[in-house]
Amino acid sequence: MKNSYKSFVALALLVTMGVATTLGQAGHGYDLASLDKNTSACADFYQYANGGWLAANAIPAAYSAWGVANILDEKNREVLHQILDAAAKNTSAPKGSSEQKVGDYYATCMDEAKIEAEGLNPLGPEFARIAEINDQKSLQDDIAHLHSQGLNVLFVSDSTQDFKNSAEVTADVSQGGLGLPDRDYYTKNDDKSKTTRDAYVKHVAKMFELMGDDSARAAKEAQVVLGLETKLAEASMTRVERREPAKVYHRMTVAQIQELVPGFDWTLYFQRIGVPPKTDVNVENPDFFKAMNQRLSSVPFADWQTYLRWQLINSTAAALSSKFVDEDFNFKGTVLQGSKENLPRWKRCVAGTDRVLGEALGEVYVKRAFPPPAKARALEMVRNLEAALKSDITTLSWMGEATRKQAIIKLEAFLNKIGYPDKWRDYSSLKVDRGSYVNNRFRANAFAKQRELNKIGKPVDKTEWGMSPPTVNAYYNPQINEIVFPAGILQPPFFDAAADDAFNYGGMGSVIGHEMTHGFDDQGRQFDSTGNLANWWSEADLAAFKERAQCVIDQFSSFEVERGLNENGKLVVGESIADLGGLVIAYAAFQKSQEGKPKVVVDGFTPEQRFFLGYARGWATNMRPELARLLVNVDPHPLPKFRVNGPLSNMPQFAAAFQCKAGDRMVRPDKDRCQIW
Repeated sequence: MKNSYKSFVALALLVTMGVATTLGQAGHGYDLASLDKNTSACADFYQYANGGWLAANAIPAAYSAWGVANILDEKNREVLHQILDAAAKNTSAPKGSSEQKVGDYYATCMDEAKIEAEGLNPLGPEFARIAEINDQKSLQDDIAHLHSQGLNVLFVSDSTQDFKNSAEVTADVSQGGLGLPDRDYYTKNDDKSKTTRDAYVKHVAKMFELMGDDSARAAKEAQVVLGLETKLAEASMTRVERREPAKVYHRMTVAQIQELVPGFDWTLYFQRIGVPPKTDVNVENPDFFKAMNQRLSSVPFADWQTYLRWQLINSTAAALSSKFVDEDFNFKGTVLQGSKENLPRWKRCVAGTDRVLGEALGEVYVKRAFPPPAKARALEMVRNLEAALKSDITTLSWMGEATRKQAIIKLEAFLNKIGYPDKWRDYSSLKVDRGSYVNNRFRANAFAKQRELNKIGKPVDKTEWGMSPPTVNAYYNPQINEIVFPAGILQPPFFDAAADDAFNYGGMGSVIGHEMTHGFDDQGRQFDSTGNLANWWSEADLAAFKERAQCVIDQFSSFEVERGLNENGKLVVGESIADLGGLVIAYAAFQKSQEGKPKVVVDGFTPEQRFFLGYARGWATNMRPELARLLVNVDPHPLPKFRVNGPLSNMPQFAAAFQCKAGDRMVRPDKDRCQIW
């Protein structure tokens, strides 16, 4: 991910979690009907905790997954919907104000009649530029122009904190330019991959037909796109390779990257997109750019025109008239994810407005949905979890004193962000009006791109957030050494300021612990307390960590998603380490919170059992097989079932809570049990 190695809890991918109902006297808790008491907790805890809920909650047609987090996401979206409806109706809002901008952006998105009437007209100037390409200069001029509009054709450019000097922001270029979700979609030759590629080619051809090309020409153009993108994919690193920070860090001067890729005028490119002169550049994948150099000299200009037309329509189709929206959804929604119908327009427009004006919306959202007491209680939990992690690090048998000292220094340097930013984003330079929705999108994307590039050469802004306040998610950023929890996730079923500790520590506590232990996972461990890429581990401690990480890799590689498809342990190792570590730390903090308190049994469940039920309930998710296959290919997070049964099967604390015995499927033998924290 650009700008930092941000590690995310996968809730945003699932966004399906429902608000739990009351259990006995404990406030928000668990609906007993959601359990599957025909399944033993010690055989399949995911099914035991969620089977009733899963059976009663079919996936709606417009979704590729439906679990307990969607309902929270829907609740947040409805709050935003009310805010945006009111803003759109207020045509007298002061020009340039946040209310005017969010209102106008949302209004143009909702104006279907105007969008239908405009057709492809808003893209006319862009298509005209592409049609004029006849030499390397005009080709590279248009690539730079599209990049400045936020459309990263051929490759990706951005800003980044330097890995070895986290106080410095430099330019960054990386592999990109693909229409399918990942390079493996082009390189794998199993039947499902071939079927997906065939569907992609038909989709690309259909899009060219919708733009006015006859079917024969469109079919040839689709093959041109596939051929060019396949060459880019073959030169791209895998997602597992990109998990290694050192492999994507190659700092160069502009002169050095010019020598690496002589067929591209980098000085003129950086000038065109607004990068300060004489900046250094991190070239994430030099081999990709060597291959790009070959393509620049060997691919006919007519083929480049075809490729750029495709990239343009592919990035804007969802904002165009219904025929483009429908075809775009048919492939991206149905073929890739299994959804049966598109979301209602208002939901798409709310999400789109939040994407480009998230903090303008968020400032109003938190006043309605996130009272100060909730922030105070959440911060208290964070501090309790930090204390538990410090205690754990202090007593780890496999970690030596020198490494332990540096780990504690890093932990104590964590920057905690709860709910919403202390300083809201400035959108004053972004123009939004009631003209064309496509043009509003272009200007918003260009604003976001320029905002990122403007960071180059300036001090790092540690107050900045990478998610908007309503987001149902959280993240750790090792280059700032921060853990961030937006207001959107600090609600039931994850967090309830009025609920008991078992509920909160099992739900939100495990999320907090997850993000904390990202600072010490396979990627996070490579950054020090100041965010620099540095090895602060002794040789023996590093070997001990890698041995424990390999245990996690092997476990998750054994989990079968469907016949012939398993989880990729090397891809999900960081998130799986964080899940296991987060649970261990959250449970320890929970136990600490219970000292001196009576153990209250509610509806037959002890506090310890409620803790684990609270964790499992957060991952209750029905998922279409198409989405499951997509996520296994591209997502560093395991699928929900494995995020529950995987870590819990390694925890003696879980076995003790539910009286599980040796030989039960949820109890791993000592020789097979993974333990890091």
